[in-house]
Amino acid sequence: MIGLFGGAKPDHPMADPAEARRILEALPARDPFKALEELSHWMESVAAAEGFRPLERVQRLLLVDEAAQPRVRRLARDYLAATRPSRYMENRLWSAIHEYHRQAGWGLARAVDLFAQGARGTDAARAMLPVLLVRAVRNLAQLIKWMHLRYGPIDPAAWGTLNGVYGFAEARQLAQAPAAIYPGAAGQSSPRLEFLKAAMFSAASPDGLLPAEAEVVERLIGELAPRLALERAAAPGLPYWVDLARPMAPQRVQTAPAPGPGLRFLGPGATLGELEALADRIRGTGQVPASLGMTGNESAETVLQAIAHLGTCWSSQPPERKAKRHAVKSRISVVHGYDGLIGALGAGGTLDFGGSGGESWIVENVSAGGFGAVVPQLKGDWLRVGVLLALQPEGGSNWVVGLVRRVHKTSAREAQVGIQSLSKAPLLAQFSVSGAGAASEQGVLLRDAAAPGETRIVMRPGVYAPVQNLEADHAGRRHIYMPQGVAERGEDYEIARYREMIRES
Repeated sequence: MIGLFGGAKPDHPMADPAEARRILEALPARDPFKALEELSHWMESVAAAEGFRPLERVQRLLLVDEAAQPRVRRLARDYLAATRPSRYMENRLWSAIHEYHRQAGWGLARAVDLFAQGARGTDAARAMLPVLLVRAVRNLAQLIKWMHLRYGPIDPAAWGTLNGVYGFAEARQLAQAPAAIYPGAAGQSSPRLEFLKAAMFSAASPDGLLPAEAEVVERLIGELAPRLALERAAAPGLPYWVDLARPMAPQRVQTAPAPGPGLRFLGPGATLGELEALADRIRGTGQVPASLGMTGNESAETVLQAIAHLGTCWSSQPPERKAKRHAVKSRISVVHGYDGLIGALGAGGTLDFGGSGGESWIVENVSAGGFGAVVPQLKGDWLRVGVLLALQPEGGSNWVVGLVRRVHKTSAREAQVGIQSLSKAPLLAQFSVSGAGAASEQGVLLRDAAAPGETRIVMRPGVYAPVQNLEADHAGRRHIYMPQGVAERGEDYEIARYREMIRES
């Protein structure tokens, strides 16, 4: 058999440059799913095949990666579109993108590993190392990002490979070597920039973001990347650390980590001030600067929320909890979505979970503002940040309304969930709509006061109107609710704020 760095061509369809180009040109132009599936196959095949010289292997891998990028971008736009795709299509989009980045990340990292193991190659092959390193780190970072968009589980091996590739770049003094990312792309990158973007995205608590929000955060980090900080020693403004010799994501510095040659400290550096200035600019103009390279679906409010999220996560002082948590162990019955909430409150007492889609979770800690729970058996793929919940403590008859604020899947079947409690005394009510004749709408009053003189009402999307009062009768008195604004929006609900007045019957 010809050796890995032997002189003969390998017996592989892509060994011949002309045949490789023909294969890529023949990819289905109108079927990005099929094209990306084939490109995943070619990435895996070229990375594993024996007989390629280093330069040839790197050239073919980069060629496949370049052909994949427009397909990945197209499918990612569909996944992150303002209108959420069907569950079937969402799963198909995620699977195609995740699988490509998995094959590309491992394939390009394997090529880097050949050099790390002492492969000499040619001067031309060594000259391509910066591009290879940038692409390897970038694809591994995207692999981890797409795991986060499903809230995990995050494969530690992905971080181990990413840290190892970047560690090799530092060892070869190529960490800051400039490299064009893709032909025709504006600007250049470096292994250090790509590593920092991946590390600081992980440090931005993506388990508390919706996919579209995570995309905004990633784009903000990309804009800030050249000014982010990465050092070998701890210093102010570097609240996170990572060990390049370990399969680990960045962690917040709580106690001094064990010293080692792979220890690195990282943080926002001076970019927190940039974020504040950007927020002021957006608030002043009401517009998102085009220089941020957003997709166009993001509102100024969404970008401002992302900026605030980054500021909180990257602060030198970790955010303090609003209320003290207490460890407990108890079960709680859960139904999700607006219809689930209406069904639970309409049923009164304990819900029959036989046909309702209800679940039983384990509460691990509670506070005045909410609680943390373990989902021992995931059912379906509905669990995500922002989902509306109706929860009933074991042995109780009352229902609590909550919102999912954080999701972290510890395995394919188990997850940890952070829940914000909105009301411990919700009331199902029928509201008449002023100025709409006999029109009426069902909703849920969250009677725990959000602010003095205000109340919140959960309704279907589109019911709230800034010029329409709602009215309802309670205990023989007429209650008038004057609209103040929308506090929360989800796929199947809105939570609006109202000023409440009472008119005696």
